[in-house]
Amino acid sequence: RAPKSRAAYESIGGGSPIVRITNQQADTLEKELHARGYEAKVFVGMRYWHPFTEEAVDEIKEYEPTRLVILPLYPQYSISTSGSSLRVLDKLFKKDKVAFNPLKIDHTVIPDWYHRPGYVQAQAKLIQNQLNTLDAEQKKSVKVMFSAHGVPESYIEAGDPYQKQIKECCQLIMDAVGKDVEWVLCYQSRVGPVQWLRPYTDEMLEQLGEQGLQNLVVVPISFVSEHIETLEEIDIEYRELAHECGIKNFLRVPALDCDPDFIKDLADMSIESLMKPSVRVGEAMNLSLLGEAETDMPEVPVSFGFNATAETLNGRIAMVVLGLLGATQYISGSGMVNFTNLFH
Repeated sequence: RAPKSRAAYESIGGGSPIVRITNQQADTLEKELHARGYEAKVFVGMRYWHPFTEEAVDEIKEYEPTRLVILPLYPQYSISTSGSSLRVLDKLFKKDKVAFNPLKIDHTVIPDWYHRPGYVQAQAKLIQNQLNTLDAEQKKSVKVMFSAHGVPESYIEAGDPYQKQIKECCQLIMDAVGKDVEWVLCYQSRVGPVQWLRPYTDEMLEQLGEQGLQNLVVVPISFVSEHIETLEEIDIEYRELAHECGIKNFLRVPALDCDPDFIKDLADMSIESLMKPSVRVGEAMNLSLLGEAETDMPEVPVSFGFNATAETLNGRIAMVVLGLLGATQYISGSGMVNFTNLFH
């Protein structure tokens, strides 16, 4: 592990909590589905650490479901996150065409879900909770700052819809907050020499400080669980920078983790996806791109295991690729039908 990565993990207690939280999300989602009458089984698969995607796929084959919902834990689609995970899954499915024949396991993908009312309301609620801690005087100088995971500009130029979806998502959330609060959007976690989406979070903090802002509510918008980018990069590095820039009150909205409203929406979208025509992995990758996009994106080097670069490129829930896969039964016109649910 590089010294910088090691120091970052040591600053948050020695390791990222992302595996623990993701497993908790899986367990909570499974319980929510059970409470609704679905005997769902949820599996977790990750891109750069155990349980790897390959391990999750092996468990799915052993379970032998008839329906499979692939639900990435990335609200917004990006070629570097959901797309990367789906490409790995697509290769695994093609490698074992017998096991993943649609006539045997009928799978469908939920490519993005940033616009869903349940998710939007859950985020708005957490922002409102922080705004409610401010008194009347403090509210005279306050802004909400959405800090999203960055991606290289070349991805957007190649048709990645991520930036467009992030902007739409922030607007939907602030509309739900419903108060006359100014907000800004910036991007964090850039790595390497290439140009990433701007404005960068550190530059935005300096700009807000120069404007004399006193109170700031920071929202890690593209992250659905706490990990190194929220606990170290935002809570430690950016908080320190904000204070150096003259921003006195730095409030950070927590990640969704196992927020009940969030989990309920994950269950809703999983069930709803079964009532719609199936979207295959290959279709999800192609349909999610804007214009005449290329699927081969510029590569940014990463290494396997727990390190800052791996978490950076896998953003919201760090190294998770597929996420949760669950099997269950539901009542249809033709009687009892088994299905499996995959969550990223």
